[in-house]
Amino acid sequence: MKKTFGFMMVGTNNLTDSEKFYNAIFLPLDLCQVLTTERYVGYAQKDNPKEIEFYITKPLNKKPATYGNGTQISFLVDTKKKVNEFHMIGIKNGGTNEGSPGIRSGDYYAYIRDLDGNKICAYCILDK
Repeated sequence: MKKTFGFMMVGTNNLTDSEKFYNAIFLPLDLCQVLTTERYVGYAQKDNPKEIEFYITKPLNKKPATYGNGTQISFLVDTKKKVNEFHMIGIKNGGTNEGSPGIRSGDYYAYIRDLDGNKICAYCILDK
């Protein structure tokens, strides 16, 4: 099956702080840091470290990173527990609450904003 997305990327104004933030919130999502440069950090699934799925990066044009109004990146996980952990760890590490864990559209979601204002979500599909 052909993949739809190659990878996702969000900008940051402080790579060091963002790296710490994402390292923490990605623990329950089974994503781990696999690449680090002066400009970006790449994350992949623990069981597939060669296929980077997500980057945090300093903007190439050297202008401040900004978030997209109406933009959201969502991570599919397999349990409500992981959604809850993602949200709790995100808030504990400086993220802001954009929607506490709960049922929305029939499935289980939680939303946070990272340190630069990027909206990120974890969700799981409930058994129908």
